[in-house]
Amino acid sequence: MFAVKFFCKALPKHVTLIEVGPRDGFQFEEKIVPTALKLEIIMRLVDAGFEHIQVASFVHPGKVPQMADAEKLLIALAGIPGVSFSALALNMAGVERAISSKLAHIEVSISASNRHSLNNTGMSADAALKMGLKMVALSKRNGMHVRAGIQCAFGSGYGDVISEDRIAAMAKDLVTAGADMLCLADTTGMATPLTIHQLLCSVRPVTGDLPIVLHLHDTRGLGLVNVMTAMSCGISHFDTALAGMGGCPFIQGAAGNIATEDTHYLLSSLDIETGLNLSKIAGCSRDLEFFFGKHFPGKLYRHCA
Repeated sequence: MFAVKFFCKALPKHVTLIEVGPRDGFQFEEKIVPTALKLEIIMRLVDAGFEHIQVASFVHPGKVPQMADAEKLLIALAGIPGVSFSALALNMAGVERAISSKLAHIEVSISASNRHSLNNTGMSADAALKMGLKMVALSKRNGMHVRAGIQCAFGSGYGDVISEDRIAAMAKDLVTAGADMLCLADTTGMATPLTIHQLLCSVRPVTGDLPIVLHLHDTRGLGLVNVMTAMSCGISHFDTALAGMGGCPFIQGAAGNIATEDTHYLLSSLDIETGLNLSKIAGCSRDLEFFFGKHFPGKLYRHCA
């Protein structure tokens, strides 16, 4: 019955892809990308038609050296019209850095998994939520557009049960705190078409007209199927990464984010507009493949002229 309903749903005419490769893709790589190359890739993405690009994380440079140039990068990108450059903050210190950088678009991200939250922030999930609400409020007071992210929305990889009701309650709190957009992150790549449908049915009533972004991984090969399912549920915003860069910290060697090129091709085959130039995007991915000296999980980027 679920499959029948899925195929009968109308799909959106336009989908917004948010490129997260310069942040979520680069941060998994040991080889440091020079700021100049980051800027070159980002500007080529702008030329390819992207209006939303996540470019940095405000994290401790000792833990994530790849993001040590966050402020420098954002200063260089300031004033470029028609594009929202965003950065990720995981704690109040990150928000303070964003304020100092005069950032206009921030993602505040917290985990729904207690164990995942403890391992990554040293806080319980409940404590992280309380902090997250303060982060949203502080960001709004300083004039930022806030995307509130819920990590492990579809499972944590630790075996702890994360109910749909818990995700919906977190979403309601974040929206009430002032979030402009909600991101449901499949941090461990555990989402399936059925769980996506079920979670969106639980979350939609508490978010109203607020846009929902899905951050999907292709860890188990269901990435694009999950995109199709989400679109059938009314979702039209997705995070994607060049060539499928990134990864899952819980599964060694597993594929990471859904690839921008592969997702674009799927959408194009369905006559869904993105406003993006596939050839220019794939060119960025091939140049990064050469720079890092490795293949990435994406299937299409090596074959686009």
